[in-house]
Amino acid sequence: MTMRQLFIWILLCIAISIQAQHISQMTVRATVVVNDTLPLVDLHEVEVFSLLSPTTKREKRQLTKLIRDVKKVYPYARLAGIQLRKYNELLKKAKNERESRKIMKVAEKEINEQYGDELKNMTFSQGKILIKLIDRETGDCSYALVQDLRGNFTAFFYQAFARLWGYNLKVKYDPEGTDKQIETIVRLIERGQL
Repeated sequence: MTMRQLFIWILLCIAISIQAQHISQMTVRATVVVNDTLPLVDLHEVEVFSLLSPTTKREKRQLTKLIRDVKKVYPYARLAGIQLRKYNELLKKAKNERESRKIMKVAEKEINEQYGDELKNMTFSQGKILIKLIDRETGDCSYALVQDLRGNFTAFFYQAFARLWGYNLKVKYDPEGTDKQIETIVRLIERGQL
């Protein structure tokens, strides 16, 4: 062995020992397949979302408008879900029907004072999206919610009034069908990507 080979051998040993110090040990589950050991590693689930790609200028405008409307309306739908859970708990604690009606009047007044002006300034399409997103957040259509909280007559009256203006409180949210674009936008908002 020459001096040069000995020097290279020593450098190689030093490099390997330094590299070995930086390697951390990790225990991994494995399986043997035909005399070959394969590691089993759990990976985090990854959701892939994609909005339908608009092909025309009109479709691009419609998608931009839909995104804008969902971004404006979604916080109100979330608040509706939170408020509904809050008032359901209060209604469960009510001693009688009279106390329940009093709670509902206070709730209606509170919501109207807080959000009334903003909700009145929504566009027609934003109102339709809000009705669908309330169903998404609460699991019940708006008609069923009004029926549970205010009674059959009030729900019928609200539905009749809504139908005069082109709304339908009985519409159900369909994330796999007609509302797929809205669902995708909502999920992107929830993940902070929109």
